[in-house]
Amino acid sequence: MKKILTSIKQIRFQDCDPFNHLNNSKYIDYFMNAREDHLIEHYDLNVYEEAQKHEISWVVANNLITYINPAVNMEEVLIETQLIKFGPKNLTVEMRMWDKERTKIKALLWSTFVHYNLAKNHSHIHDQRFIDLFEQVVSPVEQNSFEQRSRFLSVKYARAS
Repeated sequence: MKKILTSIKQIRFQDCDPFNHLNNSKYIDYFMNAREDHLIEHYDLNVYEEAQKHEISWVVANNLITYINPAVNMEEVLIETQLIKFGPKNLTVEMRMWDKERTKIKALLWSTFVHYNLAKNHSHIHDQRFIDLFEQVVSPVEQNSFEQRSRFLSVKYARAS
């Protein structure tokens, strides 16, 4: 089962600022949409169906994002997502945006999600079926903090041509 999931997305005009750069707030939209697509396509996991059928889902508890190089209007970007850690009630996903050739990094996002019972309105322990999936696909990164990870990727890929 694949651990690092990828897709190509095109930056749209309506998501850009007056400088033709992707607006800061829109990076999260691109990342989250890509992750949702990745979960359905690769793991047959539709978070909206889970919410409807089982009244459970995940809510964002924390986002850490750094903008390294601008994504620009009509550019095709490569978005990678991977589960980097999980616990009984939470998980952390790393998402990276690159140029299409994956030589220059655009942005890095760590999102921490809390598993949530919608009917009871509080956090919820992951069912064994999710733990089984997470154990198969988790792919930790070497750096222990977001700041270390951001620095590592920035130095290694920010100026690549």
